[in-house]
Amino acid sequence: MKSLIIILSLALISSCSPGKTTKNKMENAATSNRLINASSPYLLQHANNPVDWYPWGEEALSKAKNEDKPILVSIGYSACHWCHVMAHESFENDSIAAIMNANFVNIKIDREERPDIDQIYMEAVQAMGINGGWPLNVFLTPDQKPFYGGTYFPSQGWRELLLNVKTVFAENRDKLEESAEVYTKAINANVSEKYQLSPTAITQEKIDSGYQKLAQSFDLEWGGLKKAPKFIMPSQWSFLIDLAYLNPALNIQPHLEFTLNKIIDGGIYDQIGGGFSRYSVDGFWHVPHFEKMLYDNGQLLSLYAKAYKMIGNERYASIIDETIQWLTREMMDPSGGFYAALDADSEGEEGKFYVWTYDEIKEVAGEHTALIAAYYDIQEKGNWETTNIPRLLHSEDEITAQFGLDRVTLQSIITQFKGKALLKRAERIRPGLDNKIISGWNGLTLSGILEAYQATGKTAYLTLAEKNYRFILKNLLVDGTLIHVANLATQGFAEDYAAIIQALVKYYETTFDQEALRVANELTLQMNEQYYDPEERLFYFTSIHAENLIARKNDLFDNVIPSSNSMMAENLLKLGLHLDNDQYKKQALDMVNQVGQLMAQETSYLAQWASVATLLVKPIPEIVIFGDDYQEVATALNALHIPRKVVAASAKESDLPLLQYKTEINGKTAIYVCYNKTCKLPVTDLEKALAQISSE
Repeated sequence: MKSLIIILSLALISSCSPGKTTKNKMENAATSNRLINASSPYLLQHANNPVDWYPWGEEALSKAKNEDKPILVSIGYSACHWCHVMAHESFENDSIAAIMNANFVNIKIDREERPDIDQIYMEAVQAMGINGGWPLNVFLTPDQKPFYGGTYFPSQGWRELLLNVKTVFAENRDKLEESAEVYTKAINANVSEKYQLSPTAITQEKIDSGYQKLAQSFDLEWGGLKKAPKFIMPSQWSFLIDLAYLNPALNIQPHLEFTLNKIIDGGIYDQIGGGFSRYSVDGFWHVPHFEKMLYDNGQLLSLYAKAYKMIGNERYASIIDETIQWLTREMMDPSGGFYAALDADSEGEEGKFYVWTYDEIKEVAGEHTALIAAYYDIQEKGNWETTNIPRLLHSEDEITAQFGLDRVTLQSIITQFKGKALLKRAERIRPGLDNKIISGWNGLTLSGILEAYQATGKTAYLTLAEKNYRFILKNLLVDGTLIHVANLATQGFAEDYAAIIQALVKYYETTFDQEALRVANELTLQMNEQYYDPEERLFYFTSIHAENLIARKNDLFDNVIPSSNSMMAENLLKLGLHLDNDQYKKQALDMVNQVGQLMAQETSYLAQWASVATLLVKPIPEIVIFGDDYQEVATALNALHIPRKVVAASAKESDLPLLQYKTEINGKTAIYVCYNKTCKLPVTDLEKALAQISSE
């Protein structure tokens, strides 16, 4: 196996490291290939390549078998900068395309449409000892088994790799097939065996121990963890919020708040238009990878709303508002769904839409140029290459002292500048929009908007959430089955189900519309029927009705999106409490216990699991509000920093278990605090109810 890797890699030393963009022009105009009829914006970007691309499907797979050719699977997404670079350098190059067309069956995949395929071949490349990423380029045998792969390759390295693979396939087929079997076996490995999972009871000590290991990696200068590039990883910081509530003695808040402030000071946050980029390429949140993904922003709304409840920093409320404005302005379909992503590039350049020269800032700022330059670190020669990415290096107190202003005046100047700059920026050619409406990402965003409404009480956020909720029920549920992308037939993946169920539970606990709980339960029943693996005590990523690929995976680790399994563990626990379903509660406990030991060792990559664990180590308060003023009382309750709770409310009798046998007290709305189906004496004053919660 190693010898095959060496053979294929001879000409490729350093070829997988992204470098400067060099655009090769096609000698002749390309004609459309089979991607021209695709719905995916990413596939359509490649529809005029001279490469004879196929979409994933029976036609391409049968061709590979019938002609006994290796398959090249190239996976990316529309907002991916290095995907564009490789397309310009290699896939638009006639001579390289000729090599690909003569020797391979070439398949293009949008990873956002087919995360199941991406997941399999990403793991295969990592099993080869190669760092994963996109574009992901993997070579397969005609029966779909991987034998070599990588990410971005410069054009010359790619050309030489193609020729090497051609030679090895023809002259060392036995060795190649042997390698393919090894990698296929690796990606089919039992999760429990692979990560040595063994059920052990989750404890407060394990959670605290995992936090202490995570804390050893804290970046005390720039916030976050000590690494570059820097991904925000919202689930890590959300876990810290949950753990700080569970165990205040750990003194978690200082680094948490420091990190959240550093993130929104940096260029990774769009200081002009709101919203967050995917990650920063450096260690100090300055230079973003400029694509904006819906899943990041949905989770970051949740994170900053939870932090606002905890800390009360008004700047977090401003960040939430700017991000929601960006979502509604640039990412929302008129029918209420949210689009997937904005591209990193415009006019063929990464970040061109978002960066500013000093003269451009001067034109907008006018008499306040010096102040704006100091506030946003705008330099005449640029703070990134020859341009500027606005960021905050100085506090408002420092700026007001430097320019002799009061804070109100400063904020007025900044607000006026941002409004003018946003209008000026709107005149530029915009980055490409990926208009896929992905159900799971909409679920994450709906949860974020609901959390933002709870934290701030802004009714506009609730109106927005209601519109998205109605879109989900109307357009993403087809005959009761969740689909992955609006207007496509593909059934949702576990990630979609988990995120939508999570949002539905949050929607109920915000609006108390019982329809949301009913739909959440129906989707959970589908998950248990079609996705659950009783041996692993985890959910598969795909349904039993999904296409039969070379592996069926359980996603375990919390990455930029939490794993479907950790989200489902939380869903099962909360639905179990709402619906008095002991099976759900036991299933959630079994799932967390299954990964408990690994979670304590690798909390960085199991942060959502750790958050769920904070719900399990002691009973959760079940707070029931009954009476005419239930919404007012619930709104006040939800604005508080109490991450450990479930809430039910109504003004009339209901068949929901938590609401049964509840009454008002002397005509006043009553609040019941219950634990394990046993309630304390009901009260009519929220402060008294909070005292009952804190006494446990």
